[in-house]
Amino acid sequence: MDAAATLDPEVGRAPLVLGNNDFASVSEKVSSIVERKTPIGWYILFAFSTSLLLVWLLSVAYLAWTGIGIWGLNQPVGWSWDITGFVWWVGIGHAGTLISAILYLFRQKWRTSINRAAEAMTLFAVICALTYPLVHMGRPWLFYFTFPIPNQMGVWPNFRSPLMWDVFAINTYFIVSLLFWYTGLIPDLATLRDRATTKTRRIVFGILSLGWRGGMRQWHHYEKAYQILAGLSAPLVLSVHTIVSFDFATSVIPGWHTTIFPPYFVAGAIFSGFAMVNTLLIPARQWLGLKDFITMHHLENMNKIIMATGMMVGYAYAMEFFIAWYSGNPYERFAFINRAFGPYWWAYWSMVSCNVLIPQLFWLKKARTSIPVMFVISIFVNIGMWFERFVIIVTSLHRDFLPSSWGYFRPTLYDISVYAGTFGLFLTLFLLFIRFLPMIAMAEIKGVMPQADPHHLPGLTDHKTSYVAAQFQS
Repeated sequence: MDAAATLDPEVGRAPLVLGNNDFASVSEKVSSIVERKTPIGWYILFAFSTSLLLVWLLSVAYLAWTGIGIWGLNQPVGWSWDITGFVWWVGIGHAGTLISAILYLFRQKWRTSINRAAEAMTLFAVICALTYPLVHMGRPWLFYFTFPIPNQMGVWPNFRSPLMWDVFAINTYFIVSLLFWYTGLIPDLATLRDRATTKTRRIVFGILSLGWRGGMRQWHHYEKAYQILAGLSAPLVLSVHTIVSFDFATSVIPGWHTTIFPPYFVAGAIFSGFAMVNTLLIPARQWLGLKDFITMHHLENMNKIIMATGMMVGYAYAMEFFIAWYSGNPYERFAFINRAFGPYWWAYWSMVSCNVLIPQLFWLKKARTSIPVMFVISIFVNIGMWFERFVIIVTSLHRDFLPSSWGYFRPTLYDISVYAGTFGLFLTLFLLFIRFLPMIAMAEIKGVMPQADPHHLPGLTDHKTSYVAAQFQS
């Protein structure tokens, strides 16, 4: 078992930073990832991700040239993999802001080692999500018609449409998350500037760090700005996926027209977002030598959140069936029976297995603290959440009110290539991030270390210091 899981008998909790680390060693270990020579493994992963990105670029170019008819869309299934991918990527982007904003406001110190990478993941996931409605327009060069600005056609958005609400909600979420992420980066960019050994790096990081010198007044303004942005971000975590759920809940389609969608979608987004954070950070902490900072304590806490939100999602699945029966609406009842036992039964039971049954393993401490187990479960959760969005969208559309118009959706090569290509876009951005920017918030980690305590006593082990200081104070 990882050393982070060993509790101090007096303090009663695992330390947030392992090893004999001080402020200098934290700066050295995190900054060296950016400063050292690029490893061969990074080039291999980057070549793979850019290959997928090229697939996406070619697929989207052909899509713009030919039209969205190259996808498997048909009547009555007018939405399928495109909106599935859109909702899935928006959900992936929820964990970053939750970890950064809500856990910050609740003063959860364990967030400090994982918040930077999670925030970056949020931005990259939202970028991937925004590509779907853009290409689904058919004429993406007219995307500015969605904004309330004058244009040559005299066309104005329909503000009563939840699709228009999406435009404002997701763009607001992206802008606030970007500001929040960049504000947290400023002290660490200044550290890289001061450590720079080349003129180019000194100039680049000097511009990006905005003249940061670490004075008391600067820290005062920094903390105030960070708290304001956290306060703005917290309601966005709840509102963004709530508004995405309105794309379905405000319709009259059986299986969509339900008031449970907003909390159900938010819980599912947090569920899949934390799973993606695990998927990215488990290999990163191994390959980049960050086990002292991303400890088993952090991973176990995230596994507990995955288990809790997974049970919320399972409860929502059960309530959907109950309400379909209790409402007495034959169309609603048929929609849910069709999900479980119709032509797409395999997708429904894959969703239930991955999202409800498999995360129950986290009740066992051995599973919560096993690196291979948590990594595999995180992948299953992401697969299950994709199936959830697919089931909601496709099974509610493929059999409508008229049996004569029933159809069956089959993805084409271009459905698959566009979706696979978004992974190339996401991984390319994430690899560039971990290569050129500090993926761990050095300033925040230092703030929760025992050495930051004014009553810190040198010579004691870090995880006992706070206890002894408290005894002296009393």
